[in-house]
Amino acid sequence: MKPAQAPELLQASFTPREVVSELDKFIVGQQAAKRAVAIALRNRWRRRRVAPELRDEIAPKNIILVGPTGVGKTEIARRLARLAQAPFIKVEASKFTEIGYVGRDVDSIIRDLTEAAVQMVREEERLRVLVAASTHAEERLLDLLLPKPRYEQTTTLTPTPDANRERLRTMLRAGELAERQVEIDAEESRAPLMQVLSNAGMEEMGANLQEMMGQMLGRRTRKRRVRVPEALELLTHEEANKLIDQDSVTKEAVRRAEDSGIVFLDEIDKIGRREGGVGPDVSREGVQRDILPIVEGSTVTTKYGPVRTDHMLFIAAGAFHMSKVSDLIPELQGRFPIRVELDALGEPELLRILREPQNALPVQYRALLATEDVTLTFADDGLTELAHMAAEANSRAENIGARRLHTVMERLLEELSFSAPERGGTTVTIDAVFVRQALGKVFENEDLSRYIL
Repeated sequence: MKPAQAPELLQASFTPREVVSELDKFIVGQQAAKRAVAIALRNRWRRRRVAPELRDEIAPKNIILVGPTGVGKTEIARRLARLAQAPFIKVEASKFTEIGYVGRDVDSIIRDLTEAAVQMVREEERLRVLVAASTHAEERLLDLLLPKPRYEQTTTLTPTPDANRERLRTMLRAGELAERQVEIDAEESRAPLMQVLSNAGMEEMGANLQEMMGQMLGRRTRKRRVRVPEALELLTHEEANKLIDQDSVTKEAVRRAEDSGIVFLDEIDKIGRREGGVGPDVSREGVQRDILPIVEGSTVTTKYGPVRTDHMLFIAAGAFHMSKVSDLIPELQGRFPIRVELDALGEPELLRILREPQNALPVQYRALLATEDVTLTFADDGLTELAHMAAEANSRAENIGARRLHTVMERLLEELSFSAPERGGTTVTIDAVFVRQALGKVFENEDLSRYIL
């Protein structure tokens, strides 16, 4: 059983221009950053087409995204990974410390990425075997629903067991048995008998020890009485696990993590040396030196076997308000040859964010309130006023970029969201007057504005 090679096929179908076009649907502006990640993605496809003797020599060109918070750094990396169907993990560099200090081991980055790859491949395999698993689960459920036939001699004409079974199958598929309950043997997830409190270098030992204890104790089942739909779901999940070749899943997941994995290192500026810094510094340079080997290319031991990091793509990001990229150690700088500066967001960009993306906030709030039968419409002048207030709030307080729109929008619609269940069947138009009435008092009071918006 061999999992489908979906990511390679998908990456081959996207040119850099098409990748940028896809990212444009969700992220406003930042064309330089989009072009950089699009080229990096296409280079992976190109590398696979190079002669084998040269393929291993071609290393990915890692990227540093420099820009203030809320301008789209994380979203670009996340959307890229989703577009490529690649294993993806986001970590904050400030959570890691040099060996010997309190903090996570940097190798856990690769272990977490590998785990994400395993879950991705396992879900793909589950979808692939879903039809067969559903068929097996349906037969098991019918065995539970259908009374055992009594093999007694009789002269009366009664339906055969097969006829009864087919009639019950028809009722099951029509949903006529939804309220009926059955008793099934469900696998019980057993809590570990011990918890290993792990520090740097001990995390994998803790995971392996818990897994080993679970295997020694074996799987235990218990009787559960559930409704038919839930029973069918549980049985389908169980049958799918039987049909999945776990060894093939692990092998494919490790390959994807090594060849297609994307690691997003956020807040990398927090571990840079700061000019004129005073006070305790828990070896920021030491953290950089610990991160360096996995970015350079090394082998990390995981519970799924050794995983190489040589061809993973690392995208680092930071605001670099208090430091510069040049404050990182030279070795780490050299492993991020591509540096892209993202633009700060002003009022025009905030207005575009409200209007253009497929998942824009007005679209989300319209969908949410539609569940209460409330029709929400946004007038152009209302969106313009919202963008103006968000930009003004960013200038008064800390500039948090597009995230300010979430704060302003939630405050704007607070009363409507609260009373929506009693306002079913109504239409509410958000125009400039509505925005000023809802936010005017808060916005005019500068101290209150800083606190609320």
